[in-house]
Amino acid sequence: MRHRIGDLLLFLLLASLLPAASLSAAAPVETSSPVSLTEPASADFALTGTFSQGGLILGTAPIGTQSLTFDGDPIPLGEGGRFLVGLDRDQGATAVLVARLAGGRSVRRDLAIAPRAWAIEHVDVSRRQGRPSDEFLRIREREIARIEAARAQRSRVDGWRQDFIWPVTGRISGRFGSQRIYRGEPAAYHSGVDVAPGAGALVVAPADGVIVLAGPPMFSLEGNLVLVDHGMGLNSAFLHLATVAVEAGQRVRQGQPIGTVGATGRATGPHLHWSLKWNDARLDPLLLAGPMAR
Repeated sequence: MRHRIGDLLLFLLLASLLPAASLSAAAPVETSSPVSLTEPASADFALTGTFSQGGLILGTAPIGTQSLTFDGDPIPLGEGGRFLVGLDRDQGATAVLVARLAGGRSVRRDLAIAPRAWAIEHVDVSRRQGRPSDEFLRIREREIARIEAARAQRSRVDGWRQDFIWPVTGRISGRFGSQRIYRGEPAAYHSGVDVAPGAGALVVAPADGVIVLAGPPMFSLEGNLVLVDHGMGLNSAFLHLATVAVEAGQRVRQGQPIGTVGATGRATGPHLHWSLKWNDARLDPLLLAGPMAR
């Protein structure tokens, strides 16, 4: 009898606990909202540089970017989504970056480009007329083809990520973007910066790169010319050199000698003409190298 009463009491005790257990199992469990491990900036472009005509912009594309365009033209993506954009001397007031992601998604960034006041000289005389000889035109056509072929080369170098230095220091005798207008007819603007330190001054690489063109033979206008590919479509040109210390295919480090200042080609005196291009955009070297230390 005692065993029956004990069993009955045990049964009633267990039965009284079952509803509480059932309610506990059915009660909703509170959880915190999911936390994103992605930094907010990674969903957008990260940009730095000079947002003005002749400037250069370094950027990182949004995470997951598969392709990238600048004003509709495709541009390459480097390691970690890094990229480069050059702003031509005549770049308009706005530009557009578009990153294409998986699933048809895209991220757009509209850029405001600051205009610059160029040194424009109005000359009240007509430009000298005269047609170059057929022989000169044939020579020049071959020279331009050689230069364009060199500029089209793409090297796996990261000089474009460095802080550029001046290839030579001295008096700046010609500014980027300056232009003469002859009775309303504009001449070509100055596409680089001229530095006149004196004949024979050492010229060094402003950043790491690969030599894609090195004279001789001399060019009719540029004289002894050296082109350095800094990677990602950015390259330097050094004109009118007296001597050339490098050869095509050679890798150079920032600060390494590449030649000496001269007056070869069409030059009125010894000076270095340094020009920078990103693809077809002409850039102001002063904006990359900064104020010159004397």
